[in-house]
Amino acid sequence: MTSDKQESSRSSLFTRHLSLVTVMALLDFTIEKRFPASRSAHSAVAQGGERSRTAPGFELDIRLSCEAGVTVLFGASGSGKTLTLEALAGFLRPDRGRILLNNEILFDAESGVCFPPQRRGIGYVFQHDALFPHMTLEQNLAFGIARVPALERHRRVRDMMDRFGLAALATRRPHELSGGQKQRASIARALVTEPRLLLLDEPVRGMDYPLRQDFYEILRGIRQSYRIPILLVTHDVKEGFELAAQMAVYEAGRIVQTGAPEEIFLHPRSASVARLLGIANIFSGTVEELDPMSDTTRIRTEMFPVTVPYLPGRLKGDQVSFCIPQEHVQLIAASASESERNRENSIPARVVEEIATPGTMRLLLCIESVAERGTGLSNGSFQLESEVTRAAYKKMGVAKQKDWLVALPKAFIHVFSDQTN
Repeated sequence: MTSDKQESSRSSLFTRHLSLVTVMALLDFTIEKRFPASRSAHSAVAQGGERSRTAPGFELDIRLSCEAGVTVLFGASGSGKTLTLEALAGFLRPDRGRILLNNEILFDAESGVCFPPQRRGIGYVFQHDALFPHMTLEQNLAFGIARVPALERHRRVRDMMDRFGLAALATRRPHELSGGQKQRASIARALVTEPRLLLLDEPVRGMDYPLRQDFYEILRGIRQSYRIPILLVTHDVKEGFELAAQMAVYEAGRIVQTGAPEEIFLHPRSASVARLLGIANIFSGTVEELDPMSDTTRIRTEMFPVTVPYLPGRLKGDQVSFCIPQEHVQLIAASASESERNRENSIPARVVEEIATPGTMRLLLCIESVAERGTGLSNGSFQLESEVTRAAYKKMGVAKQKDWLVALPKAFIHVFSDQTN
């Protein structure tokens, strides 16, 4: 049996054999579903934390449009991402709403239209491979197209196995396959039906790094060659950045922000979205000055003042919250030139903890308040986080030097449009 370490060479077979499908697909849907506190919401087909039970009084209220390509559904566990996939696939019937795929109505609560799953033309890859254990790999792929004429069914199954490098494993049963082979078989089974929409529910959950990379390569090939909408559920921000053209951020059964992953990361709508994205530097303060002529707003936090771009619609005295990603927090040495040390939004800080990651160093910094500056004292209650490459960490000598000026570039400070959380 081929080991998981050999999957990379196998997955490359897929990208070399795909033929371009030129039909563009569009998905547009509104889904509303209420789960009363006295009920549990059980999936008819799959298993997973989000499906096993909803929160008391949980309400799903989702509106989204997707073109061909990958749309990532991103959010905390239990926020409604998997329930959305189940409603689209036909495993969960919404109370209200409409599902339109390629200008065909799959579901419409008002008119009573509700296509069963087998008539929707949707491929679904679950969190677990969900292959039938009593069937061979070839039989698993053929199961979804049982009504296709025998010769065509055989052609499509063999073609899909060739594309995914599975032809030599056709007679094996799931327990005889490696993790990577099961993964590719699950995706092949979803695609052999020639779906108009592909749903992927955390397909790499629990997989090691090489297998995750194999999946990313396969999905890039699918994205380029099958011009269909692909909805991918994930908790991994990096996965969203690597694969998605569009990201939809979920909170408590609703989509609170959509857009390109980079745009969402640089301009999260609220503090809660920023936290989901892994942004640690979130602060609150009071607007002190507003100057539209110089495009500046002065905000004072509990520990330091900061200048940000002009905030139209704000007034002096308004309470606002803002963030800055860790990688944009810059360290300036005491030995730097005067112009460097006098940079806008420069704050004295001390490195109090260092956390190593494979490619970077995360630095937790304690900020001195104005009253503490020059005293050598710090109450240690207010922290800022910076992330630098290992090369920069070594070059700057952070391991030996703990006292720095920290610069917060105005261009990377984002004041939340939603100040409610």
